Amino acid sequence: MLKVTGLKVAYGGIQAVKGVNFEVHQGELVSLIGANGAGKTTTLKAVTGTQPVAEGTIEYLGRNIRGQGPWDLVKQGLVMVPEGRGTFTRMTIVENLQMGAFIRNDNEIEDDIEMVFGKFPRLKERRNQLAGTMSGGEQQMLAMGRALMARPKVLLLDEPSMGLSPIMVDKIFEVVNEIHQRGTTVLLVEQNASRALGLANRGYVMDSGEITMAGEAKALLNDPKVRAAYLGE
Repeated sequence: MLKVTGLKVAYGGIQAVKGVNFEVHQGELVSLIGANGAGKTTTLKAVTGTQPVAEGTIEYLGRNIRGQGPWDLVKQGLVMVPEGRGTFTRMTIVENLQMGAFIRNDNEIEDDIEMVFGKFPRLKERRNQLAGTMSGGEQQMLAMGRALMARPKVLLLDEPSMGLSPIMVDKIFEVVNEIHQRGTTVLLVEQNASRALGLANRGYVMDSGEITMAGEAKALLNDPKVRAAYLGE
């Protein structure tokens, strides 16, 4: 579904991503873990066309998409939930969800809004509330729901658990797992290595702009180097 080869991204004279290679196959949940500042978010921004690429190729469904804008990629089913949520704060919950379906012209948008409300009942309770008045966890729910409204083929999640309470983290990972089990391919970027690898089929470890380890998620979760660096052991 997604194949990145030799990806390099620079900010001014600083190379933030240094020749990264990874791939995500249909139906997989792949986790990209690493410390803050490792280059994970920059990598996702490059894939989704919101950050210029210095070198490398980005293939989606077998086609080179390097240089395409986010609008075109969303229409093709490549959708990201950004770090920081990025909700439309002056719009209501329902309006945010409708914005997620902006590319669509079918008659099932209302059905999909109800589907999102089924996953996140709290959003249904507050459907007419302005997004900017919601808690961080509620906004994360909304950001994920908005992305689902675009009916993604590949869903990219950038740090969905960041800054949330333990109860809200449990809810977010529960929904990520459900989305994957229903057939959506997922690339999950997370600092919470234990939870991310616990859900994933495969994983990549990123450090200082490079992929330093890769493999089956369970093997990475049990690797002494990973446990020492990311699980505090």
